[in-house]
Amino acid sequence: MTRLAPVQGFARMASNDKLRTLEELATVLEGLRAEGKRVVHCHGVFDLLHIGHVRHFEQARKLGDVLVVTLTPDRFVNKGIGRPAFPETLRAEFLASLGCVDYVAVNSWPSAVETIRLLKPAVFAKGSEFRGLSDTIGHVSREADAIREVGGEVAFTEDIVYSSSGLINQYLSPYPDPVRDYLAAFAGRYTAEDVLAPLRAAEDLRVLVVGETIIDEYTYCEAIGKSGKEPVLASRFLGADRFGGGVLACANHLAGFVNNVDVFTQLGEGGDEADFVRGVLKSNVTPIFVEKPGSPTIVKQRFVEKYLSQKMFEVYRMNDTPLDAKADAELCDKLRKLLPKYDVVIVADYGHGMLSPNAIDVLCKGSRFLAVNTQSNAGNHGFNMVSKYPRADYVCLAQREVALETRNQQLTPEEMAEHVAAKLDCPSVMITRGSLGTLFHTTPDRFTRVPALATKIVDRVGAGDAVLCATSLCAAMDAPPEVTAFIGNVVGAEAVAILGNQRSVERTPLFRHIECLLKMHTASATPLDPLPRKKKVRVGGGSGAKREKQLRVPPKG
Repeated sequence: MTRLAPVQGFARMASNDKLRTLEELATVLEGLRAEGKRVVHCHGVFDLLHIGHVRHFEQARKLGDVLVVTLTPDRFVNKGIGRPAFPETLRAEFLASLGCVDYVAVNSWPSAVETIRLLKPAVFAKGSEFRGLSDTIGHVSREADAIREVGGEVAFTEDIVYSSSGLINQYLSPYPDPVRDYLAAFAGRYTAEDVLAPLRAAEDLRVLVVGETIIDEYTYCEAIGKSGKEPVLASRFLGADRFGGGVLACANHLAGFVNNVDVFTQLGEGGDEADFVRGVLKSNVTPIFVEKPGSPTIVKQRFVEKYLSQKMFEVYRMNDTPLDAKADAELCDKLRKLLPKYDVVIVADYGHGMLSPNAIDVLCKGSRFLAVNTQSNAGNHGFNMVSKYPRADYVCLAQREVALETRNQQLTPEEMAEHVAAKLDCPSVMITRGSLGTLFHTTPDRFTRVPALATKIVDRVGAGDAVLCATSLCAAMDAPPEVTAFIGNVVGAEAVAILGNQRSVERTPLFRHIECLLKMHTASATPLDPLPRKKKVRVGGGSGAKREKQLRVPPKG
């Protein structure tokens, strides 16, 4: 294959001499442009370099005099847990070893938009699979706009196309064979756009999330041995973190998928917790506070052995007695006035005294679409049953919580789900089962099972809240049951890789994770249309008013 002669001296340049920072590279390219050299720029993750990449670079090199390749840094590779398979240093070194590549730099941003503006190439080269200038999150179209801003052009190379994700799945997959088989079958039934459509459609929903504020404190320690005088473990304090937990975490998860979220929550009397809460909530979350007289804001402090991130014990600071009659009446009155404003109400009931039978009655009667989780925890074990809600449109519970509700541990998960569905007249019951995945019961007597997709577990705290939020939106949009359960498992996989509620599950990484999971398990993948046609679907559940919303679906053909 013929190619233009390299820039003077480049043929003998060592691989390490090709590796530059973006700032260094911008200076070098400015000098080369002054000499009349034509700069070509390629950008990508390049997680597993293959012959398709090599052909792409060789063709791109022929479009100019200098070929520059920038790669996505590890922190911005949104292809799911465990990706990239190779760190940015190794990916950069491999690219620099190619003779057709003149310079390599690790990017500083999630996309090449800012990089193009900095480097000002004459040509931005992409593979033929991006000819439609489209991808799931819109980077490619913005990159095309950026190259035009600097006076350059987009060019597309034509050659064999391989998928790094597909090759990684084939040779480096973190999943056992049964999970890989399931994902391959799922990818044959649904495209990425099919799966993402319910979450895209949910962005305009008016959502209220109700429940207790919980402040999660993580106190990090180093075990130093047995106390000299007592049979107890002595530890050295290393540091501490505070996160917004409970309903605050739910609100932040939801804020990544809908434009505006309101959170109705209870704080303790006095103190400065309201300022802390406002500080940890995202900008599109509006808090509505009620106070619990004579009580602190709930704090759950976990002491963690830092080396293994192993929790040693917890301390709860709370007053979980029910509200007095006056405070309860005020709470119910506020709820009654608020509920008609919302399409979806999600209740995260942690069982610490905020929601009385009166408040539950208001929620059940006034919510257009009601999603419920009643958490079983050390402070309420056996006392916080979902059956205290006379109805719900969607319920999401852990299997241990459903087992407590049925009071019969011999029942199968399917029988447990049927019990809850009948008790609450609920058309949709999701049971999360940890390493066994999820079981989703939908009427009439349909069961959908999806395997667990987590490959890295850092902390399970908060994972159930994340699954509740994402799947509630899917259920409200009448998503196919398997799509709802699949999204729940991907969200769960993302959530357990996060320490507590340190951060929330975000829209863009989740969408890329889903896209890459399907791409990895599909024989061929095509670019996704970011502006698909629209189709109406119903928002509503087993009871309450119904509204029409817009659900984006991919164009036919």
